[in-house]
Amino acid sequence: MRIGLAGLFVGYMLSQFYRAFLAVLSPTLGTEIGAAPEDLARASGLWFLAFALMQIPVGEALDRIGPRRTAAVLLGLGGGAGALVFAGAQGPVAVQVAMVLIGIGCSPVLMASYYIFARVYSPAVFATLAGAVIGVGSLGNIAGSRPLALLVEAAGWRETLTGLAVVTLLVALVIWRLVQDPPPVERAEGASRGSLLDLLKVPGLWAILPLIATNYAPAAAIRGLWAGPYAEHAFGSGAAEIGTLTLVMGLAMVAGSFAYGPLDRLFGTRKWVVFWGNALSATCVAALAFLPAPGLWTVTALFAGLAFFGASFPMMMAQGRGFFPPHLVGRGVTFLNMFSIGGVGLMQVLSGRVFARASAGTTAEAAYPILFLFFLIPLIVSLALYLFSHDRPMQPAAAPEPRT
Repeated sequence: MRIGLAGLFVGYMLSQFYRAFLAVLSPTLGTEIGAAPEDLARASGLWFLAFALMQIPVGEALDRIGPRRTAAVLLGLGGGAGALVFAGAQGPVAVQVAMVLIGIGCSPVLMASYYIFARVYSPAVFATLAGAVIGVGSLGNIAGSRPLALLVEAAGWRETLTGLAVVTLLVALVIWRLVQDPPPVERAEGASRGSLLDLLKVPGLWAILPLIATNYAPAAAIRGLWAGPYAEHAFGSGAAEIGTLTLVMGLAMVAGSFAYGPLDRLFGTRKWVVFWGNALSATCVAALAFLPAPGLWTVTALFAGLAFFGASFPMMMAQGRGFFPPHLVGRGVTFLNMFSIGGVGLMQVLSGRVFARASAGTTAEAAYPILFLFFLIPLIVSLALYLFSHDRPMQPAAAPEPRT
């Protein structure tokens, strides 16, 4: 099981890479195929929306056929084909089609890991394991920063994407070969398999959903898309400086994912760890929106703070996981992930429109405070609603289910 999880970890590294690499490629794609920031915002948003829409069928597949086939088939066919389409893109539309395919391919990888954690390991360590896979997987986020810029400079962006297509197919084959499915869940005679409607009847989830839909959106959108154009417009940064900026942000995401993992056991609460972490994240976004003419180093520090404190997704998944019975684990975790990734996708698509309107009749640099305010307001509203959520008691450690 551990060897198979290693394959899923690598698959999630690819997922993190693909959601973040457009920020580094934005100057090159603008020059070579005429992709404007609004075009790339749409492409990035479509990645997240495709990813989110796949969560319901992925959840069904995890519960019915298991994580091995679900992750391997989608990653190989969707991710590999999408990278090849991207490598041959001649305009913004082809990039958008490619990002939809890649989003479909990446959609099951993290949830396949979470499904195995929930079914095989003790509930008490779910948050730690969930944070670990994101922390390790975020190395892909780092690879999509300065290292990508160097690789593109040395080999060309089309050749780089072709190589990534090959790597994606190889990782899918490793997952097919090494991942082991947990044993099927035994249900009481006459009991139904459960459905999405059963999840919607869980009252404890409703106060969590707004925050899980907005907490990751500012960090994901800025790291994956707006960091590049912002640094270019505000500071005249080139690909190398943008790569360094996004590298710092990626490292902060890794550190945050590992830092959040054990905090529920340390403080005996998940709700308040999530609340105060996201309050600090909102503070960073507010500073970006309201500080007059911040310098590049100040912006880098605020981006890093946003990335670090915004890494609460594993803790929120652990909180939500406590509401799901065993036969709904697959659909439950993917349901939460649908809101998280869907929120990012929706806000990225809308952010392109907000930026276009805010920059009309003025400089692009002057539009960024409005863009940051666009990310801040939903986060603050969601934090207020999250105060009504239930802090599920820490579940006692339980003996893991038999492994196959």
